[in-house]
Amino acid sequence: MATTHTKSAARAMMAPSVIALLIWMAVPLAMTLYYSTLGYSLYNPISTPFVGFDNYSYFLSDPTFSAALVNTLILVVGVLCITVGGGILVALLLDQDFYGVNVVRLLVIAPFFVMPTVAALVWKNMMMNPVYGVIGQFLSSIGLQPIDWMTEVPLLSIIIIVAWQWLPFATLILLTALQSLSSDQKEAAEMDGAGALSIFWYITLPHMSRAITVVILIQTIFLLSIFAEILVTTNGGPGSQSTNLTYLVYQQAISFGDVGAASAGGIVAVILANIVAIFLVRLIGKNLDA
Repeated sequence: MATTHTKSAARAMMAPSVIALLIWMAVPLAMTLYYSTLGYSLYNPISTPFVGFDNYSYFLSDPTFSAALVNTLILVVGVLCITVGGGILVALLLDQDFYGVNVVRLLVIAPFFVMPTVAALVWKNMMMNPVYGVIGQFLSSIGLQPIDWMTEVPLLSIIIIVAWQWLPFATLILLTALQSLSSDQKEAAEMDGAGALSIFWYITLPHMSRAITVVILIQTIFLLSIFAEILVTTNGGPGSQSTNLTYLVYQQAISFGDVGAASAGGIVAVILANIVAIFLVRLIGKNLDA
């Protein structure tokens, strides 16, 4: 049983890490809050008048903000649908015993270790290019008109690229959960006359519910801040068709030189991300306690 002395020693050993973590989080947030109240432009950094909440009003009233917010939600929901649905199917496939299953599992997980910028460039130039891309060549070979993905369906293109990167993560988590399912339950259901679909719906899927919850929570946190894939493929365009909140903040700071508005946008993005996180934890986090 831990004594008062050992508890004090444990707190003392943890204190440096906790303090460093707080500083690492609190200082950037405080600086962002500070700059969000200033009229700070990169084109005139000497003049930084206090403007109060004007930057927030400007950012929230920008027509691009509503488009970016909708694009962010579509991006998150679209990627989650593909990765969770596809992850379940791939996990069920990899749970089977066939020749070379270990090699296939390694190949399926490999895309998760590809850097986002590299993955986006590969998809943009080698897969989705309408002239010499693999998809364009295939469509031309069967007599169909190639699609200019980055111009005609830019947001869908980003969803496909990001989903390809995150599908291995979902598959790995779901496969781990699937392998912990006792075969006795399936055998008993089969003896009672249950079909494959019934076994999946009433036994396998409920068993994977916790893993699905973990996948959704973790991926949502990261998907709200997708940036590199947009930067190297569509640059948020055409217009603002593929601009999300993260890229909009980048545009305000780098393209327009408005650090004050970008800081206000960053605070707005943090608030919205926390709202989404709290909503998800309340809505589906109960599965973790079940």
